[in-house]
Amino acid sequence: MKDTRMNTHRVNTLIGIVLACLLFMLSSCTVVPEPVMSETVSLIPQPQQLVQKPGRFCAGPKTKILCTDDTLLHTAQLLAKYLHVPEKNVTSDSKGRADLILEINKTEDKGLGQEGYELSITNKKIQISANTSAGIFYAVQTVRQLLPASSETDGSSEPSYALPCVQIRDVPRYSWRGFMLDESRHFFGKAQVKKTLDIMAFYKLNRFHWHLTDTPGWRLEIKTYPKLTSLGSQGDWTSPDNKGGFYSQNEIKEVLAYAGQRHIVVVPEIDMPGHATAANRAYPEYSGGGTEKHPDFTFNPGKEATYDYLTDILRETADLFPSPWIHFGGDEVSFAIKTWKDDRHVQALMKQESLETLHEVETYFNRRMAKVIENLGRTTLGWDEVVDAGLKPENTLVMWWRHNKPEQLTKAIEQGFDIVLCPRIPCYFDFIQHETHKYGRTWKGFCDLKGVYDYPEKPESLRPQSQSQILGIQANLWTERVHNVERFDYMTYPRLSALAEAAWTRVENKSYESYTTRLKSHLQRYDVWQIGYFNPFAPASTPEPIWPEQKKIQ
Repeated sequence: MKDTRMNTHRVNTLIGIVLACLLFMLSSCTVVPEPVMSETVSLIPQPQQLVQKPGRFCAGPKTKILCTDDTLLHTAQLLAKYLHVPEKNVTSDSKGRADLILEINKTEDKGLGQEGYELSITNKKIQISANTSAGIFYAVQTVRQLLPASSETDGSSEPSYALPCVQIRDVPRYSWRGFMLDESRHFFGKAQVKKTLDIMAFYKLNRFHWHLTDTPGWRLEIKTYPKLTSLGSQGDWTSPDNKGGFYSQNEIKEVLAYAGQRHIVVVPEIDMPGHATAANRAYPEYSGGGTEKHPDFTFNPGKEATYDYLTDILRETADLFPSPWIHFGGDEVSFAIKTWKDDRHVQALMKQESLETLHEVETYFNRRMAKVIENLGRTTLGWDEVVDAGLKPENTLVMWWRHNKPEQLTKAIEQGFDIVLCPRIPCYFDFIQHETHKYGRTWKGFCDLKGVYDYPEKPESLRPQSQSQILGIQANLWTERVHNVERFDYMTYPRLSALAEAAWTRVENKSYESYTTRLKSHLQRYDVWQIGYFNPFAPASTPEPIWPEQKKIQ
């Protein structure tokens, strides 16, 4: 009996020691924090197919990312940055363990095309597949959006994130999903351009139309004609005495590389034959004159030297920009075309070429310069006035911008042109976006968020059989009334997100109510990114930044 009591005592003693050790171990160990969970699936643009499933995938410092192709390395590194995963965890060695796999399809999935992707997130693995590196990149942007807004900070800590389990198959509606920035009227510089490219990539936009030359200033270094920047870049829309600015060719290359890593094509615009005042300030010998309101507005179409001059400029531009397109403007020449009738060089041209009207002179100029662009191996891009210039549809892309001239869209369709839709209403972001706003344009209406989102479901003159000619849509930020970064951001966001969904998501999957619900979480990211956006849910909370003259333009 005594031995039994002693054995029981020993057992109890051992149990006590074990419990004490366990308590000590628990009290001294590091508590692993719960992974940060994204609140809801708030993707913009809305995917074509999305199924949310129970569970979550926890990504953290130990997550291993495998990219099966060297072309995916930069995208994989971006993903590691978004997840706060050490870059050393990115590998191309398929023999090791991988939690997250980026893979280009060995057999083409024709349903995904060139930009579609499949994304599978289970509680054990993330699998991304696509036919191209562009599709992989867009899938990674989707993963990024599934993370909470707090993940956008650049903190040195390595938190863990919980992503919802989803199955997504996604393909864009349009191949052209664009944003145009006018830097002639006000110059912003490469830091703002890179920031814009980042947000474009976040929203799967893929065309950055760069309006680099116009009346106020010439913003592109052309080494053959250095005065274009030494003289032509001075001033802006606010004042000819302002510094202005321009991009060196090295800076252009830097921006192009940055855009290329984000699968964005940068399309340069060299405006002609109108909007040439800045160039003519530098080289007046090529001026075709203008009016008191629009001095030296045109290049001279009657001088052979003008064509040599502009060909040199376009050649340097083509050497610099790999874009398949070069935009040559072609708009609003009528502002100052009357001076041509008194120009002896133009009169000689009209006689030589049997041209009867000044419009025919304009058409002659456009055809010659379009031929130059074609000879450079590029496609000519022009505003919708060029529909009347007799250009070859197979080598010309038209941007329909005059919403009050639907007949130009009709003619472009009937003549067989491919078209990008960017009508002033609702695609001009220099137009005001709320009825209380005072600074910016109106045109018997304005460009509110819903108007941008709802486009282009019923554009005038579009028939079902013409849909194949519509390459996509684009928003344009003209900067007469955008003189600083504050107004830039205010006029652009969140409208750019609405444009992105309009360009990517098929009409049957679009819902403005759903979009605005999803948008609210995106505004949190804007706060993290320090963007001074307009808040459509509380307009009074984000007062409109003024521009220097403090008056509304109609």
